[in-house]
Amino acid sequence: MNVTVEKNGNEATLKINVPAATVDTGFKQAVQKIAGSVNIPGFRKGKAPRKIVEMHYGKEAVKQEAFDIVVNKAYREALQHEKLNPVADPKIEESVFEEGQDMETIIKVTLKPEPELGEYKGLTAEKKEATVSDEEVEKAVNELRNRHAKMVLAEEGTVIEKGDFAIIDFVGTVDGEPFSGGEGKGYPLEVGFNSFIPGFEDQLIGLKKGDSTDVDVTFPEDYFVKELAGKEAIFKVNIQDVRRKELPELTDEYVAANSDFKTVEELRANYKERMQKAAEMNAKTAYESALIKTAAANAKFEVPDIMIEDRITQMVDELRLNLENRRMNLETYMQYTGMDMEKIREDQRNAAKETVKTDLVLDAVAKAENLQVDMNDIDAEIAAIASQHGASINDVKKIIRSNNSIGLLLANILRRKAARVIIDSGK
Repeated sequence: MNVTVEKNGNEATLKINVPAATVDTGFKQAVQKIAGSVNIPGFRKGKAPRKIVEMHYGKEAVKQEAFDIVVNKAYREALQHEKLNPVADPKIEESVFEEGQDMETIIKVTLKPEPELGEYKGLTAEKKEATVSDEEVEKAVNELRNRHAKMVLAEEGTVIEKGDFAIIDFVGTVDGEPFSGGEGKGYPLEVGFNSFIPGFEDQLIGLKKGDSTDVDVTFPEDYFVKELAGKEAIFKVNIQDVRRKELPELTDEYVAANSDFKTVEELRANYKERMQKAAEMNAKTAYESALIKTAAANAKFEVPDIMIEDRITQMVDELRLNLENRRMNLETYMQYTGMDMEKIREDQRNAAKETVKTDLVLDAVAKAENLQVDMNDIDAEIAAIASQHGASINDVKKIIRSNNSIGLLLANILRRKAARVIIDSGK
């Protein structure tokens, strides 16, 4: 077999020539494969002669099967011999394939990029100081109280503030015409929660029970009801009542009855400790992410579109799975958000590109640093996965084998090691 390779960026053109003898062997293998997989009357599986096989399934079917056998084997050998790493299925541009003749074929394929690394050691990034204020702790404590809040009628004459519930009647029109879903009576609207059309709730602030007003709003361009998207609307609103949250008094007795702590002091101390740890972790994660992002930005290469599209598909599949775990499906989600699949994919594009670019740079750093994976690394990774998902180590190993995902496992370990090289040398 003879192979020549022409590269143009991440694209490669392979010109492959296979001897006639190999082509003829491919035809024999094709006949054996077809004969062994079908039932032909009067013959045991695999025993029908070629003429009989061709009578039942056609010469073209045999030829196509032979071509698939020969070209796939030649393609695999060419990749191995030329040390090429494709990221997409190949495209056959031209081919000459006849029994008793040399096969000539031209195949185009997208290759995994080889980034030209820039600086990735000794990088500088800001590491913010992780501090938690008393006000933040108090806000978290009040969230506990909010879970046990009562809604009580506000005193006569109370004006609406953020956090209040306005009990409203409303009728909406677009171009003077009412629309479906634009009318309600006794609707409890939490002002400041932003559950209505943007700008609607703000126009209720300062009103009181018995007041009426016209609320002018514009539906968002991505509103889930396409007929209303981007349209201006007027809502005639009447305030039936104003209700206000009444929080329980924060006492030792309340804390003991509604938490794992006995006193207000213990509750605040625990909240502050947990919030401080979370803030420190967030600051650390942001710092490390900034270093890796800088290393990726310093590298020079183009990310193939096919890799971005594949990553977007993975992200959509992850979204679908997350929705199913919350007892929702992607179709319902699209109806609710007013998005279609094209919009969902486009929204994921930038993140997908950054993820692919970062992975490729980490792969290149691992290669440049000659990083290796040993059995201790693999055992630790499997143990971590098992712990994260509440599974046994043997179950994780079985899943990895059945999904043939050992390559992905090794890649993830190497990328984390490469990330540590960048992070540990950072400033």
